Amino acid sequence: MYSKMRNVAVFAACFLGFAAVAPAQVSGIEGVVKGPDGTPIQGAIIKIERKDIKGNYNVKTDKKGHYGHYGLPLGTYKLTLEVDGKDVDRVDNVRTRLGDPLTIPFNLRPPKPAQAASTSGQAPQQAAPPPEKDRSMSKEEKAAMDKAMKEREAQIAKNKALNDSFQAGKAAMEAKNYTAAVDAFKKASELEGGDQAVIWANLADAYSAAAKEKPTEAAPLREGAAEAYKKAIEKKPDDATLYNNYALVLGYEKKIPEAQAALEKAAQLDPPGAGRYYYNLGAVLVNTGQNEPAGAAFKKAIDADPNYADAQYQYGIFLTSQAKTDASGKVTAVPGTIEAFQKYLELKPDGPFAEQAKGMIQMLGGTVQTTFKNPSAPSKTKTPAKKK
Repeated sequence: MYSKMRNVAVFAACFLGFAAVAPAQVSGIEGVVKGPDGTPIQGAIIKIERKDIKGNYNVKTDKKGHYGHYGLPLGTYKLTLEVDGKDVDRVDNVRTRLGDPLTIPFNLRPPKPAQAASTSGQAPQQAAPPPEKDRSMSKEEKAAMDKAMKEREAQIAKNKALNDSFQAGKAAMEAKNYTAAVDAFKKASELEGGDQAVIWANLADAYSAAAKEKPTEAAPLREGAAEAYKKAIEKKPDDATLYNNYALVLGYEKKIPEAQAALEKAAQLDPPGAGRYYYNLGAVLVNTGQNEPAGAAFKKAIDADPNYADAQYQYGIFLTSQAKTDASGKVTAVPGTIEAFQKYLELKPDGPFAEQAKGMIQMLGGTVQTTFKNPSAPSKTKTPAKKK
């Protein structure tokens, strides 16, 4: 009987597991940060805040003062430059575009002071121009300039290759060519140097999708997904969705304690979503034949959100598998079984599992109420106002 919940639960696991890889148009922002003396600043933080929809993305400058974030959703952003823990500059209302990334530099060199007016009312005396210098470069200077130009050209080419690889990975995911998506995102992660969570998260999603497409190769593919999710979490440890999807992969690998720990973290970061996170783990566990841990996951989903109707139904199905049958064939349900089905009907009287829930209640000797109403339906009567 417990097998009935297997086909039903798989949808939810697939839905959230692939939520991060829905087709989206992405863009990029890059630039160079220079200090007051004109030299590049390494380790500066550029805080990229999306204005039209909530979203925050932080990147650091490399030893050449260069920063870049590739894979940003199209939108309007505010960029804030942080140096040594202080916000020192910002650029607002940056609208990203498809194609090549926008270049937004930061230059902290102060402007040249305006020439002071003469107190005598006469035009100020200008200093004599310095003697003409020899403008020809030495061999060493020319070599240094050529080297710098080549390095910059290489950086530009690298950034373009990164963006191209990332876009190729997104396109391959949309086309359900998961092997090509894995290859493209791996290339992007190697070019990018491991600084962006979005690349690692997309690589993990591609591995997970490939594992479902190729069951015979699922083990190494899921191992790759788990490693990529860990990288993404290292880069963005405040993202509950990353912990949730990481837990689903661990569930498929039957690493239950690790999966539960990841979900606890997801629930801590996003308490309103805790019920959904545990429900999805339960779905994964059902689909891999791990019934006892699945029941525990559905119970946690209910504890987090008692009004999660589908979790109530699936928990009832799990408890049904624990029922006892005596020699006469009488079935005795464990405590809570009938109540779970009744709660589902209370929350979703017209839900997709309503008839099944009624059948389970009758089979287990319970009474099916006939007065359930959809709690979301508008009331036909108005409550009179109380007199003061």
